Amino acid sequence: MERLIVLVAALPLCSALLIQLLPHRPGWRAARLSVTCTALSFLAAAATLWLALAGGDAVALTLPGAAWGSLLFDPLSTLMMLVIAGISLIVHVYSVRYMAEEPGYARFFLLLDLMTAALLVMVAAGDLITLLIAWHLVGILLYFLLGHDTRSPSAWRYSFWTLLTYRIGDLPLVLAAGLLHHAYGTWSLPELFTRITADPGSHYFLGLELLDVVGALIALAAFARSAQFLLHTWLPYTMDGPTPVSALMHAGIVNAGGFLINRFAPVFIHTGGVLHWIFLVGLVTAVIGSVLMLTQNDIKKSLGYSTMGQMGFMIMECGVGAFSLAIYHLIAHGLFKGTLFLGAGGVIHAARHDDGVPKDDLYTFVVERRPARQRKPWLLMAAITLAVPVSILVVAHLLVVQDYFQKQGAIVLLFFGWITGAQLIFATYRMRSQNLWRLVGLSVFSFTVVVVGYILISHAFDLFLYPDPAFRQQLYAAADIDLLRFDILVGIVTAVIVLGWLLTYYAERNGGRRQRRSGRGWLVFYALVSREFYLSDLYASLTRGLLQGAARLNVWLRWA
Repeated sequence: MERLIVLVAALPLCSALLIQLLPHRPGWRAARLSVTCTALSFLAAAATLWLALAGGDAVALTLPGAAWGSLLFDPLSTLMMLVIAGISLIVHVYSVRYMAEEPGYARFFLLLDLMTAALLVMVAAGDLITLLIAWHLVGILLYFLLGHDTRSPSAWRYSFWTLLTYRIGDLPLVLAAGLLHHAYGTWSLPELFTRITADPGSHYFLGLELLDVVGALIALAAFARSAQFLLHTWLPYTMDGPTPVSALMHAGIVNAGGFLINRFAPVFIHTGGVLHWIFLVGLVTAVIGSVLMLTQNDIKKSLGYSTMGQMGFMIMECGVGAFSLAIYHLIAHGLFKGTLFLGAGGVIHAARHDDGVPKDDLYTFVVERRPARQRKPWLLMAAITLAVPVSILVVAHLLVVQDYFQKQGAIVLLFFGWITGAQLIFATYRMRSQNLWRLVGLSVFSFTVVVVGYILISHAFDLFLYPDPAFRQQLYAAADIDLLRFDILVGIVTAVIVLGWLLTYYAERNGGRRQRRSGRGWLVFYALVSREFYLSDLYASLTRGLLQGAARLNVWLRWA
């Protein structure tokens, strides 16, 4: 057991050291060595997860005589190690041919191995110091990987932007670790969580409860790493880096915020309103990321904003107490987005030779925006749009947990699932199709499969990651709000969404959609979205002001 845990993280590190020691570092030999070690690391990670599923007890491996340098074997670390090793293996194999003609071929695999090792140590860290070191190393190595092409000024510029955002976001985590050690007197995570459970409310910082402050600081660190709103601008602009790095970043590194919140779950069950504003930040990020994604004309930038929206959903799930669902979301999104980015590289390459797009039903709907010629009664379609998704969600959740509707977080998730399903059927209704009922039937069937699979798998994750029912109940309870306020909010949001759908149906029916879009309000809104809410301009202006202020200070102090 102990050897396997060490082996998973040590293999990529050994590969990096061997590549550095290779005489003249021939590229093909470095790539072969790197892929072999990553594949062995993946097999070792699979073995550790198998042992955890078989009921292996959580253990921490600590360096003799040291207060840090420990690795933790528990369900969360074994699951995350397998995900990281698997995604890294895919990226390694893809990079063998994709990066073959790029300069610095061996250096790229060396950095990729170091990044894999840092990520594995980060998720398996058994103490605060090891976690902080690995957390910082991930940001530094990402800076070098994004700026791998030294001939591209924009790649270096935006990789530095990413590094700066990460460094700012790391400060709250460092402060949280210091406060926890000062209050509880240990760096070890298992020991720290045991002491917090035994004594959660007797420590204060500046008159505030310590765990509330620590929870807020950890959430801030997670926001910066997972590109939440106002700290997201680095993510869509890092597309000048190599495509394999983009895939690794969007599939694994940017998900670290969800992992961090899950790692400190014993802290969040003792916080007051921290989970509420985590939910709010995730919700705003999900909506803005999705809106910005729709206005991009660059495929990789569009994928970047798509990742931002998905990270918002992941953080939002943590905010409603569904921590294990966030981990499942993290894994599903990582595998999906990683392969999508690698595929995007192939699409861009093909589009350079032939930009022809097949003129099928989807093309005419999305690009030409021509709705179907023949429509079914819109009131009937509106009723199906509203009723079918909620029926599927209710039945699926009743099959899993009978008391599901007693939890506010579960109702919020049902609500968003209903919106997603309704949007799917609504979009299907507007598409051009010769057999509309067949298309709607296939959409409903696909939605049913996705919902049932999503719920059953996430429930299995719940049982595996947090087997204690009382602890799971505490997570949901920490996210609860006043019942009357909750009901009012759900009612208002439901009314707004249904009203929006009805207005759209009415406008479509009367042919007023195009006229409304040409109005001044629509143009102002489109300009605002297409300029990404002017946040990049605002940050650029602040940067110029800061540099000018620093220059004047140098003159006044006669330093320049």
